[in-house]
This record gives sequence, structure tokens and C-alpha cells, in this order.
Amino acid sequence: MARSSIGRVERSDRDPDEFLAGLDGSFAEELRQLDVEIARRMPSRPRILWQGPMWGGTHQTILGYGDFSYTSSRGRKVEWFMVGLAAQKDHISVYVNAADPDGYLVSKHADRLGKVKVGSAVIGFKRLEDVNVDELMAVVEEANRRISD
Repeated sequence: MARSSIGRVERSDRDPDEFLAGLDGSFAEELRQLDVEIARRMPSRPRILWQGPMWGGTHQTILGYGDFSYTSSRGRKVEWFMVGLAAQKDHISVYVNAADPDGYLVSKHADRLGKVKVGSAVIGFKRLEDVNVDELMAVVEEANRRISD
């Protein structure tokens, strides 16, 4: 595993398709469906698994789409994903690490995303039927356009 700059989170060498095929539980099929939709909108971007203790110290696996680097407020170079997909204990999270001068893309689309919980760069929902998938994919497409080649 290659170490990232986000705490002890590491990029995994594990194949994302293998990871998704091995999922079970209440969110497994919905994660596979979302993966197809996100990957279709980011076809030239790498799909990378990120694993380790994340926000709040919980161990997570996030399927990231697109990779980019930025410099943190502390001056450190950070490697991360543009869009991420993860199953939490009781919901699904879609992370969109993209913004424009007016703010995070997620916040700008919040009122059109459906029955979801929105943070600065995260959309959480209990079931796929709760989210407006077309609007969610519009956010993903906009994020994809913002990744510099």
C-alpha cells in the first residue's frame, strides 16, 4: 500500500472490482449500482481504494474516482480522490471534493439531491431511492470537469 497524506489512510493495491464483488449486506447492490454510474461519468479517471482510519478515527474503505493533489493549510502535499463512495454503518456516503469560487459543489446542489444529509463535501442517504440520482450524477460530472489533467 502506498501511504497517503491524509493521516494513516492508505491507497490500497486491491482491485476495486474485487472489493465490490465481495461486498454483502444491505448496501452492497446499491454501491455496485452507484459505482457503475460514477465510473461511467469519470471514464478516464482511476478507481482506487483508500483504507484506514478516517474522520472520527473509524476504519473505512472508500472507493475513490480520480486522484488529485493539493497543498493543505499546513503546507503539506495531500493526495486524495475527487469523488468517493463508501458504505457506513447505517447509510451510504458519496464524497465530492470539488468546489468553485462560490463553494463546494455538494452545497450548491443540496436542495435538489432528494432525501439526503449534506455536509460540505459529502452526501449521505439511507437508500438509493432517497437520492435524486440524476442530480447526484450531475454533481459527479461537474467534479470530473474540475479535475486538472
